[in-house]
Amino acid sequence: MTLIPTQAERMARARSDLRVGLPVVLGEGQGGLLVLAAETARADRLAALRELSDRITVAITERRAATLRARAYDGDLARVIMPTEADAHWLRDLADPARDLIAPMKGPLMTEREGDAGPYRLAVLLAKSAQLLPAVVTAPIADPAGFAAAHDLTRLTAEMAAEDLARHHPLLPVAAARLPMEASEAGRLHIFRPDNGGVEHYAIEIGQPDRDAPVLARLHSACFTGDVLGSLKCDCGPQLRTALAEMGRQGAGVLLYLNQEGRGIGLANKMRAYSLQDQGFDTVEANHRLGFEDDERDFRIGADILRRMGFGAVRLMTNNPRKVEMMEGEGITVTERVPLVTGTNRHNAHYLETKARKSGHLL
Repeated sequence: MTLIPTQAERMARARSDLRVGLPVVLGEGQGGLLVLAAETARADRLAALRELSDRITVAITERRAATLRARAYDGDLARVIMPTEADAHWLRDLADPARDLIAPMKGPLMTEREGDAGPYRLAVLLAKSAQLLPAVVTAPIADPAGFAAAHDLTRLTAEMAAEDLARHHPLLPVAAARLPMEASEAGRLHIFRPDNGGVEHYAIEIGQPDRDAPVLARLHSACFTGDVLGSLKCDCGPQLRTALAEMGRQGAGVLLYLNQEGRGIGLANKMRAYSLQDQGFDTVEANHRLGFEDDERDFRIGADILRRMGFGAVRLMTNNPRKVEMMEGEGITVTERVPLVTGTNRHNAHYLETKARKSGHLL
């Protein structure tokens, strides 16, 4: 029936469930996992998991495991055995490095080395995609389909989760309207929404760019602190305003405003990273201690929007060579990399130096 949720809709439901502290079921056949996000786990739900199994496991990334000195036998993943006396506070201390100085972990942490780590890996990726800390509490269950039905829980198969997490969901145009701006009175704002109901992304079109010629373009990731509040810790706000001003000066261009805050980890995790930076870690080290990679963004989104707007070639305003590679890899011709030069200050000098040294930005 067409009323039955699609794969993408089930995944969207699962992300929402994890964010509100509801577990989801992962698996099919005779075995599976009950998965609960560590960040939103409540004491009563942890107690319910303990009633199901005497071996509760917390899956964390190798990045976070390295900080905790826990053995990551699965390579990119560690499955920490949760002590019987551990509670929700212990769990949050394990998952959130911002609390490392407040509540240093008591070790050693015991980790699993037997069994298939695949479902645990998918569970961590699901938490990441919900912009939660990449740490999940799991309990093994028999008959996943029956368990999900009995407890009215969302169930995902491993195949469904893996396919959806790797997939780029096409962006569909939602609305567009004329928008006079300081940078140019000849502005137009386009709204795009992925077909799985995810977060919307925007295209700001200046003038009437020729679809048959390379357009001056910028892929700009949302930065609430820099773009709106004028944060001095990064160069995002100045880059946004400089790019729009140059497009206005040239009379044509398109700026893609992608809602991938904090290099794709979300504003809450970005603030956690900032608290770690206050402890002396640089921007890359902070992301790693949280359990994330240097950059979790998906630039396929930008290529998709450009194609849907009729552009096949760009003059890309960026200092990040990875953006050029991603655009080329997605079939968008980059005829020129246009440097984006902004000033520095005493608050962002180290941040910019780290971007250049560790992330390859050309400043």
